[in-house]
Amino acid sequence: MPTRRLKLEPDSPVPLYTQIKDMLRTGILDGHYAPLSRMPSESELQAMFDVSRITIRQALGDLQKEGLIFKVHGKGSFVSQPKAFQNVTSLQGFAEAMSRQGHEIVNRVAHFRFVPAPANVALRLDVAEGETVTEIHRVRLLNRAPVSYEITYLPEVLGRQLQRADLVTRDIFLILENDCAVPLGSADLSIDAVQADAALAGALSTTEGAPLLRIERLTHDRHGRPIDFEFLYFRGDTFQYRLRVDRERAAAAKPSRTRR
Repeated sequence: MPTRRLKLEPDSPVPLYTQIKDMLRTGILDGHYAPLSRMPSESELQAMFDVSRITIRQALGDLQKEGLIFKVHGKGSFVSQPKAFQNVTSLQGFAEAMSRQGHEIVNRVAHFRFVPAPANVALRLDVAEGETVTEIHRVRLLNRAPVSYEITYLPEVLGRQLQRADLVTRDIFLILENDCAVPLGSADLSIDAVQADAALAGALSTTEGAPLLRIERLTHDRHGRPIDFEFLYFRGDTFQYRLRVDRERAAAAKPSRTRR
């Protein structure tokens, strides 16, 4: 690793460890330090910045808290693998969103069956409890590594059409729109965190008890009819959902005064 001296601003109100952290973060984000590569050692960073070891440790500690690096005992600090992400400001299928970012998506179909609707599924899809619905289980592979487990419920009539569709390489959303002529409208989402049970851990190649991001999503067609209810389980170490929210400021209404 290069040990050339990097210039800090000792008179700046920004602490030295924060300046170092920001320089290292820039190097990580612009690819100078590649994912999973070893960061310079503490002694190398001391020589690069001409500061104390405790200052270096503060900078590295902050980078670790941000998830940009991880430490291996006895081996040093390494650059974290960046997480794939999906924006939830628009209704998109997983493959649709990931392919736009250059990722390869393949699906492993674990189950495709017709089952009596459990009470919670019947309520979401607005069908009678026990009525036949379609249940599809898929493992989503991102760049050939399992990233999510998807359980989808649809009305039986749509499931019969999906039986002939390519569920290995295509999103169900796109199949519904393009093959089934069902225009999508909106979706309701809830997001929480759960621990992987043995079945999910096996499907996602992680450990039992590992943190998972669980998305519960109910999708409606353009006319507001519920057509797709699903549970999406994402590995917490490989994926994140992102959204942007704007603060809307209501114009302050000035009270009117009536003159008499």
